[in-house]
Amino acid sequence: MRKQWIVLASLIIVSPPLLAQAPAPAASTQGPQQAPPKQSPEEWQRKHDMALKYPSLEDFYLAMKKEAAGKPKLPLPDWSGLWTADYYDTFRDCLGGGGCYFKPGPTGASPKLTPVALAELKKGMEMTAKGQVYDENLSNCGPAGFPRWLTEPFMREEIVTPNETWLLTEQMNEIRRVYTDGREHTAEIDRYPLPEGDSIGFWDGQKLVIHTNQLDARSMGRNLPSQSEQMQTVEIWEKTDPKTITVDVWLMDPRLYTEPWYVRRLYALVPNPKKDLRLRFWDCHENPNNDVTKAPDGDTNFNGFDFGKKNDKSKQ
Repeated sequence: MRKQWIVLASLIIVSPPLLAQAPAPAASTQGPQQAPPKQSPEEWQRKHDMALKYPSLEDFYLAMKKEAAGKPKLPLPDWSGLWTADYYDTFRDCLGGGGCYFKPGPTGASPKLTPVALAELKKGMEMTAKGQVYDENLSNCGPAGFPRWLTEPFMREEIVTPNETWLLTEQMNEIRRVYTDGREHTAEIDRYPLPEGDSIGFWDGQKLVIHTNQLDARSMGRNLPSQSEQMQTVEIWEKTDPKTITVDVWLMDPRLYTEPWYVRRLYALVPNPKKDLRLRFWDCHENPNNDVTKAPDGDTNFNGFDFGKKNDKSKQ
């Protein structure tokens, strides 16, 4: 019996011709669902178009940095506490993969995708329909990597200091270090691709603006297209109310997109009145429930599990 969460995590939501073929999933059961703060189509379109004025996302980032340099500096924001995407998000929308990087925005506009991306989306839909959802990376306890990192469930912490900000997610202990001390990206001669890339940033008031490059080539999610080492992103992180951190994200990878694409991510503050919740070290190898193998048909198996149906042992 296929476990529901795997089916949900494997969902891909894509451009309208493919979207019509996608099965409707159930809502996420991770945490108490809350209505997310709404983004109007007009606001989405305005932000989407911001990056289109520049030759590259790096130029977009540098233009915002130049503008912020003339503004008064404000105290650093308080982003303490534990945060999660689960309260605002569902697997239908974005949670647990990169589906939101390929589906239409609030205006109905779809990302402008390359023929390679469209072909891989179509193939992924076909594999998902057959139940072939094995993820070589995550099933073997590998990191989600960035920008898929933005969509993963479970808890997060944001640790703000004057010279750098650490963005942590509980899943696979993935840490992003955003340097805000004025340094540039790693020198060309010293660069090599990494799961989380190299991130530099600056403060615009209490907004953290980030540019990330030097990312490695990897899948954007289960049965989704693979990004190249040319993927780069710009993010703007802001605490938009006492219980919400909003992240505006622009992505560009010439393997996937013909122009930058914009999405918004939301993280909700996790209630923790007794201070008993912690972001703990995650080792998926120490849990026998996570002993995952690839089935001959491309599905995913938990070794030794019996979900109660005869002749369906170990099948999720």
